[in-house]
Amino acid sequence: MQHLEWKPNRSSSVALYKQIEKYIKDKIINGEWTVGTKIPSQRVLAETFGVNRSTVVTALDELTALGLIEGKTGGGTKVINNTWNLLVSNHPPDWNSYVKAGSYQPNLPTIQDINEAEFRPNIIRLGTGELSPELLPYKKMQDVFQRLPNRMASLGYEEPKGDLFLRQQLTEHLKKIGINASPASILIVSGALQALQLISIGLLNRGSNILLEKPSYLYSVQVFQSAGMRLYGVPMDETGLQTSLIKKYKKQYNASLLYTIPSFHNPTGVLLTEEKRKQLMAICEQESLPIIEDDVYRDLWIDSPPPNPLKKEDKNGMVLYLGSMSKTISPGLRIGWIVGPEAVIERLADIKMQTDYGSSSLSQWAAAEWFSSGLYDEHMRYIREQLKIRRNATVRSLEKHFTDIATWNFPKGGFYVWVHLTPSLSIRELFEKALKEGILLNPGNLYDRDAIQYLRISYAYAPLSDIEDAIARLAIIVKQIAKETKQ
Repeated sequence: MQHLEWKPNRSSSVALYKQIEKYIKDKIINGEWTVGTKIPSQRVLAETFGVNRSTVVTALDELTALGLIEGKTGGGTKVINNTWNLLVSNHPPDWNSYVKAGSYQPNLPTIQDINEAEFRPNIIRLGTGELSPELLPYKKMQDVFQRLPNRMASLGYEEPKGDLFLRQQLTEHLKKIGINASPASILIVSGALQALQLISIGLLNRGSNILLEKPSYLYSVQVFQSAGMRLYGVPMDETGLQTSLIKKYKKQYNASLLYTIPSFHNPTGVLLTEEKRKQLMAICEQESLPIIEDDVYRDLWIDSPPPNPLKKEDKNGMVLYLGSMSKTISPGLRIGWIVGPEAVIERLADIKMQTDYGSSSLSQWAAAEWFSSGLYDEHMRYIREQLKIRRNATVRSLEKHFTDIATWNFPKGGFYVWVHLTPSLSIRELFEKALKEGILLNPGNLYDRDAIQYLRISYAYAPLSDIEDAIARLAIIVKQIAKETKQ
């Protein structure tokens, strides 16, 4: 159970412990908390419900006496439901065993904590990789939807590869960055993450090995791992992936493909140089190593456009190119695309039809309007201006408060500053203490288990005043933990 949204009513004449008892009892009786479900600790329940721990203890004692829960030393408190009506009936299914048996791996515990905490009131989301609500184009989106009745041919399902008009618009959009792709070689997906899921189940065998940058966003999701695949990180430097190591790692791990974010990398913000892009393509062609180019941050350049995408130099159909509107227009639109050889696109389109029967037709028509009307380019000019202001202010705050306790890069685009903390400390302790202060962090070890002294700081999401405030307060927390660690 991730988060208990209910709280007892303090103005009620019913005692607080009785309200808590009834709440948990109803959860069990209604089958929401099945046999074997682990109840949160007394401390967590007390904090969540906003009551004294003794109040929680009284409620749990009542539930234990009713035969609904059982506490064991070292094992926590679990639902057992040894009530009379259960004993005289068939035993209910043990849904927890089903949950554990599922093939898709759960999120990392810290990712689960982040997903839950993001929607708490008054939280400063210092690591969130999205545009701020302040930057989302609400008015323009309203204008787009008002225009749609003149363009929409249907509110039904679209064809397997996605709406043809949208794919035609993407063909023109991609030409601007040097990619020649016919509509037949483009698949519309519900964001780049779905693209990765389709690739993992549609093109690769279980047990395949994937090369990627170290660190990488791909470590923080379970897409390839849940499909029975292993990830092997290739080190980076300040100019991006160390391309000279690709051949060695490919041979050592018998890798099936390379996943890379060459433009404004997540989480480091690094931009792969033009020279390295050429080296990467040459090596992968020589080694017959296919590439997934995740280019969702490309249009978020701040100082100058990034070098040409790898796909531009792809003459042999080696590169699967991923793009998305989630980072530029709206994550809620859920529109992305894959560009690749037609045979691959047709295979992935067939699988997509089996999983969701196509991305939202309404979203596809809206996306097409963004491109065809010129609103997309206009919006991106505004976003780049705002990101430049935010990046510069964030770096100034780091220089003011973190100079003696960290180093960091200066990103030329994207959302992220990759901060290396110099004092030795527990990154989990920092995460928890910051969260108690209302600051939500993205620790570096989400993206590389060895990055235990790093933070991914985003200048894109939180209000700028909140970012500056959070950085100042975070510096104090870091210094406190570092001082306690030394003692």
